Amino acid sequence: MPSNSDFNVLFIGDIIGRQGRLAVSRVLSGLKAEHSIDFVVANCENAAGGFGLTVKLADELTELGVDVMTSGNHIWDRREVVPHLDSMTNVLRPLNYPKGVPGRGWGIYETGDGLKVCVINLLGRVFMRAIDCPFRIVDDLLKEINPMVTIVDIHAEATSEKIAMGWYLDGRASAVVGSHTHVQTADERVLPGGTAYITDAGMTGPFDSVIGVDKRAIIDRFLTGIPNRFDSATGDVRFSGVVISIDRNSRKAKSIERIHCPVTSESE
Repeated sequence: MPSNSDFNVLFIGDIIGRQGRLAVSRVLSGLKAEHSIDFVVANCENAAGGFGLTVKLADELTELGVDVMTSGNHIWDRREVVPHLDSMTNVLRPLNYPKGVPGRGWGIYETGDGLKVCVINLLGRVFMRAIDCPFRIVDDLLKEINPMVTIVDIHAEATSEKIAMGWYLDGRASAVVGSHTHVQTADERVLPGGTAYITDAGMTGPFDSVIGVDKRAIIDRFLTGIPNRFDSATGDVRFSGVVISIDRNSRKAKSIERIHCPVTSESE
């Protein structure tokens, strides 16, 4: 049982399309009760049909109980959301985009009992588009803010880059959680300095797929090399994420637990 000093965070792995949103609607309230969750972070850059996020869907996920939505390189896929990013205080785009880009890369959020939580969104550079260094920019930010419970989403392709970020922020962040690759890893641990870490929190959405996309389209792309339409899959819906227990006083992580569960489909 959690103690009174525990602050429990649920990080939801990349939400994929309508099926991912369905999973959140079916599972989130029960998980919050079961694990005494105080704060929910979810990567939502694929929530709109598998690519991007809309204002309407951000509002929907907020109503379902998501406190902060992180993202990544696909946050720009739905152009209609871009003009609203500056005013969407609980939606983050990666911090290491250049200055002047719409939106915010981090935020401080106050819980009902007055605890302040900093959430930071970073984008990796290995095998991805060139962008500012996530290591240097998060270093600069952490020097400016007072120590507090800090959750970092490192949205990156390369496992090595994510692990390096975990070690780099060990003792300075309460948790470093990887996203983007949509496959939950089994390397969850609390690092020596008190930072909870996992390379990828996984995917919330259809597992009868290739990382959330209709498997036939992906296989055809590999077989032919010809670009084709990628649609979100629909079968075998599952919810993935991690529960992180953090000491309110020390801001150090005490434990990290993987969550991976099937979700009843609408037809059942």
